[in-house]
Formats: sequence, structure tokens, C-alpha cells
Amino acid sequence: MASIKDVAAEAGVSVATVSRVLNDHPSVSAEARARVLAAVKSLGYRPNAVARSLRTDQTHTLGLVISDVMNPYFTELARSVEEEARALGYSVIIGNADERPDLQDHHVRNLLDRRIDGLLVSPTDGGSPLMLDAVRAGTPMVFVDRWIPGLDVPVVRADGRTAVQDLVAHLHGLGHRRLAIIAGPAATTTGRERVEAFRETLAAYGLELPDVYIGQGDFQAESGRRVTEGFLDLPEPPEVVFAADNLMALGALDAVRARGLRIPDDIALAAFDDIRWFVHTDPPITAVAQPTGELGRAAVRALVDRIEGRPGESVTLPARLVVRRSCGANPTSVQRSTS
Repeated sequence: MASIKDVAAEAGVSVATVSRVLNDHPSVSAEARARVLAAVKSLGYRPNAVARSLRTDQTHTLGLVISDVMNPYFTELARSVEEEARALGYSVIIGNADERPDLQDHHVRNLLDRRIDGLLVSPTDGGSPLMLDAVRAGTPMVFVDRWIPGLDVPVVRADGRTAVQDLVAHLHGLGHRRLAIIAGPAATTTGRERVEAFRETLAAYGLELPDVYIGQGDFQAESGRRVTEGFLDLPEPPEVVFAADNLMALGALDAVRARGLRIPDDIALAAFDDIRWFVHTDPPITAVAQPTGELGRAAVRALVDRIEGRPGESVTLPARLVVRRSCGANPTSVQRSTS
């Protein structure tokens, strides 16, 4: 493998000149730059990324800590982050928190030790001292999907509140009055936001959300199954179960089927976070769809802005309600989207 000394000898310049060309230093003449680049191409030389990072204090690497790699929403988010980062000249190292705050902090610590240029995080909770220390230390950071209130960090997310309002309006229009929710963890901003929006919108229609119609889940399928079984055991079960994420919706679907009940004839089901599988269930599931790819790309752009000294603004994108047959609607006649 060719070395930087080989490139210098081939180009007839000093090693320092080769280094300046590779780091795009303006002091090199056009002629010398052309000779060096020709030698690099001829010899197939590849600069050592670690050595270059020591000289420039940049690794051109971003860290991404996602809440659950098994969740299709976060898998798609990670893919869009990686694609946009690559287009902008960055690599991405991904850590899976598995909805565990301790594992989240483990990945954040390791990524900071690797001298990443910036960090994208979807926080598992709002109480990480490590995250606060990283922000105070000046680490470029952007929150995506979820956020930690009170930290001066840009947030890239979808408008979940308006999407939930659209869903409740749709369900009310179908004649449903007993609506229950499988909530996400109260420690997460998305978990709290979706319950609050659900309760407030029901109240706007003169409907209550009894405590027995609020089931505490953890954004995992098993919790969706467990909570739905509890709903079905009530003296007056709900007419609709709204799962605040896709995995809990799949768990709810398993619980309904295990009782031999039919959707939507016996009970309706809706979900937050649309996934490709929902169109293949019987019946297909009504869901709130987030612009996942756009969120990932916008988050990377905001982070790179901060790395390069620009403000890096928060972004809120619209979500849309995808109406299918799981709540009793004719999907060809009803379609709502948030604005």
C-alpha cells in the first residue's frame, strides 16, 4: 500500500506539501496540487482517516443513538440518516439503546470517546446527566423524534399532536365513543405528547378518557398485548384501542386474535407510526404515518450545520393519517392529512 512519502516522491514535492493538498490548504500552487492529485490517483493512495483527524481535529463521523433498532420506524430513520450523512461526506456509527437509559448513556459515552464530530439522539428518557454534560461541553447535538425539554438542542420531529387530533376526529366521525390508548413511557416526550393530545381531543368532543382506558406500555409488542388483554377483560371494553406506536399495535392485534375477536366488528384498532406490514394485516390497520426519511435527512443537515458553525434550526414536519379498514371506515372514501 502506498504511503504519503511515496506520493511525495512521485509528485516531486515534500511530504508537507502532500499533506497540505490532502487537507485542502490554500497555500499550495495549482501546479503542485495537480501533481499531488495525479500521484494519489496513480498510486491508489488512501489517506489514513485517523491520522488526518488528529491534524484537523475532525473525524467526519457522526454518532446516532436510536431507541430501538428492532422497531421498523427507527430502522428506517437510521437508514435515512446514514444515506444523508454519506452524501455530505460523513460516516455514521449507530448505537441501539433498546429503550434503556443506561444503554443509551453507554453508547453516548463510547461515541464521545471516539471523537465523533456530532451526535444524533432519540432519547429514551429526559434525565440523562451525561447528555447534559455533553451539551454543556459544546458537543454538536440534535435530537430526533424525541427530545429532552430544557436543553438548548435543535429538535427534528413530526407534529404528533395534530396527527392524533386528526385520528380522534376520524374515529368520532365513525361513531366510536369509548376510546382507549396504549401509552408509551411517560419518561419520553412522545409518550406524554400522544396521551395528552388524545385526552384533550376527546374532551373537545365531550368524551372522557377514564383511567381504565389508559394502559401503560413501553413501545414494545409484549406491552401492547398485555394492555389489550386488560382492556378486553373490562366489564365495558373500549370500542377502539389506539396504540401509541407500531410494535404495541402488533401486540394488541395478537391479543384480539387470541380471543377470537374480529377487527373492526368486535373492536377497532389504530396505531401511531405506520409501517409497511400494516397494509398486509387483515384488515389493514389505520395509522399515523410520520415522514421518517425526511426526518432523518433533516436531522443530519441540522447537525452538520452545527458542526460547521451554523445555527442548526429545529424542524417540525407534518404527519398524516392513513385510513384503512381496521376502524370500520371505507379507505377509498376517507383520507386525512395534517397540515
